[in-house]
Amino acid sequence: MNPKRKAAFDDCLNDARRLFDQQEWEACFYQLENAHVLGQNSIGAHTLSHYWMLRVGWKQKSWKDIWGQMFRMIASPLITPLWVPQGNTGGANVSALKAMPLREELKPYFQ
Repeated sequence: MNPKRKAAFDDCLNDARRLFDQQEWEACFYQLENAHVLGQNSIGAHTLSHYWMLRVGWKQKSWKDIWGQMFRMIASPLITPLWVPQGNTGGANVSALKAMPLREELKPYFQ
């Protein structure tokens, strides 16, 4: 991951952690989705974003999110080196195999 993208990933993750502590679940998850997109080419960052998504699902008692993120946490170290669908936000509400358009705020990190 290039330094500019890594810094943006760290910023998103830090924002998500702050929002997690404040129990602002929707805003927290949005930041985790951004972190996922930014970090999905790095095994560590990719898996870490799914770990935090799992924690949000756990706090919200959402079994769909818990199971979806557990699957993704197991799969991310295996799949990341081979292929990742660019722009995929990583939530259990989208296919793990679906490429998605990049959000406008993330486009500068992929140029």
